[in-house]
Amino acid sequence: MSFETGYTLRCLHCHTNYAINEAGYCCPTCELDGALDVLYDYERIGAGFRQDVARHDSFDMWRYRSLLPIAPDFRPALHTGGSPLYELKQDGGGRVLVKDDTRNPTGSLKDRASALAAALAAGQGFDTIATASTGNAAAALACMSAASGLRCVIFAPSSAPREKLAQMRAYGASVIEVEGGYDEAFVACYRACKENGWYNRSTGINSYMSEGKKTVAFEIAEQMQWQVPDRVFVPVGNGCIVGAVYKGFHELYKMGCTDRVPRIMGVQAAGSDFMYRAWRAGTGPNGAEARPARTSAGSISVALPRDRIKALRAIEHSGGEFVTVSDAEIFDAVTALARSCGVFAEAGAAAAYAGMRKWGGPAAGETAVVLVTGTGLKDIAGLLRSGVLAEGVEGQVVAA
Repeated sequence: MSFETGYTLRCLHCHTNYAINEAGYCCPTCELDGALDVLYDYERIGAGFRQDVARHDSFDMWRYRSLLPIAPDFRPALHTGGSPLYELKQDGGGRVLVKDDTRNPTGSLKDRASALAAALAAGQGFDTIATASTGNAAAALACMSAASGLRCVIFAPSSAPREKLAQMRAYGASVIEVEGGYDEAFVACYRACKENGWYNRSTGINSYMSEGKKTVAFEIAEQMQWQVPDRVFVPVGNGCIVGAVYKGFHELYKMGCTDRVPRIMGVQAAGSDFMYRAWRAGTGPNGAEARPARTSAGSISVALPRDRIKALRAIEHSGGEFVTVSDAEIFDAVTALARSCGVFAEAGAAAAYAGMRKWGGPAAGETAVVLVTGTGLKDIAGLLRSGVLAEGVEGQVVAA
């Protein structure tokens, strides 16, 4: 596939089609109200897609290069993607698999998008790349920028976990702490990129970030011998991951590589539930009031999701549902997941498991995948504050 002619762009708001040289991060007309879909020649690529994948020696995100909008010369050298898929032992019901994306370079699924962002920025001649993030996307970008020789500027809420801020700075990023939450950081980054001519990796403006994240869906299908689960549970903050998971499975179906698309289950914290309320209202991606986010699950704490068009499409087109869970249910899921299969998830990532538990799990003969998007090492302080690790007898210090 030629990098220059391998894809086109389509706005999901006004439905205008663009050649790749006619649009930047988002629709030129709709700007932040729109979202671009990256579309490929699925009939041509699908004819040899699985064979092309099999020829790639390394099990990483780049084995799906024919459905990625990037020339291979610019990709970071760090091994990204290729995370394990574990079976969760449980009594009764159907089969539950855990996709452990904590195994990426910075412990987050966001490494997939940031690897692609660094490659795109380098390929287009940028020397500085920036993003707004509550932590995971920023740490991922700092890492991939360091590996690509790019200057990295991060706009993060001042409330971001110290572990994540330390990780960004360790990679050499310039960190600008913004008063407020993700939404304020997004605005600050948007303005700075326009004023300084920096590449903007921020989810919601940069439509290409879905392309990196969708590779997790390709991996799940390949790890299941090109079968697909019945449901996939995905944590939802800004909406990019859940939209990307749907897009990946839908592309496989369009190419004839799989026989269906799984039902996508988006899980939100009850204190940050814009997408759930918009879905329940049935009035579109703007059909809910933006309210201040109130959840201790920082990575999914967003008042107004920026990728809400793609997020809502994922649920509605797949026949899935949005589910909300309390912070108590989320932190209980952190320890339950760790103790049942050894995967230590941060609160925002464990929301996916909390959502599956609340929904009830798959029926006999069905398979559900829980997508774990970030390691628990990202926010140890938050876990300790939650009280779920309250010391009992086993925590007492005993004299020798």
